[in-house]
Amino acid sequence: MSERFLFNALLISLFFFAAVTVAVLFFIPAPYGRHARAGWGPTLENRIGWVIMEAPAVVVFAMCFAVGEYRNTWTAWVLFILWQAHYVHRSFIYPLELNSTRKRMPVVIAGLGFLFNMQNGYINGRYLFTFSGGYPDRWLADPRFVAGLLLFLAGYTINRHADRTLRHLRQREASGYSIPYGGLYRWISCPNYLGEIVEWFGWAVATWSLPGLAFAVWTAANLAPRAQSHHTWYRQQFASYPPQRKALLPGLW
Repeated sequence: MSERFLFNALLISLFFFAAVTVAVLFFIPAPYGRHARAGWGPTLENRIGWVIMEAPAVVVFAMCFAVGEYRNTWTAWVLFILWQAHYVHRSFIYPLELNSTRKRMPVVIAGLGFLFNMQNGYINGRYLFTFSGGYPDRWLADPRFVAGLLLFLAGYTINRHADRTLRHLRQREASGYSIPYGGLYRWISCPNYLGEIVEWFGWAVATWSLPGLAFAVWTAANLAPRAQSHHTWYRQQFASYPPQRKALLPGLW
């Protein structure tokens, strides 16, 4: 079996997993964070779980860059930096910002996240730096790259601002959860998830690639149901929860 055959199989399977993920998660919230519950087997400390889940995206993508045939362009370096800007933070900084060491994550969830990020880091990194044939430096001026970059940066900013709001809230309310306010929390329950979805659709446009699109579709399939679960949870927990808020899309849903 050739590597290209394996690559194509992994790429197609990511679209399949996205369909399965969205179907399952709308009925069964992933059991970590505020939705943690018994019955999912052995657990590990939440911060360790996050590192295990996310770090493969950093390492595998970097390996694909290091051995790639088409890495010695400004475009390749820009794409490498964009990816790592998200995942270095998500893998090694964000877990340290979680202020509770009491929370636990099922090993199965960390393991599934580990496998996904291995696969996703490989198909995106291997495509960009080898199978794509290379992105010339003039791609940086292409309208698709410019539009995708703007979307990526907008989503990254929304995501980080929302995460910062939640972090400050956790620091003030160490004993439990409370209602977040400010920024896009004025209109939706999960601007952090909206930001990440926008970010990776921006990546898909900036790279103009099927691996980028597969990742963006999977991100939406994973985070849209979780946003709905969070929204429902907030309404059940807080009688004073702002009635005008939607789950993920301001004014719509």
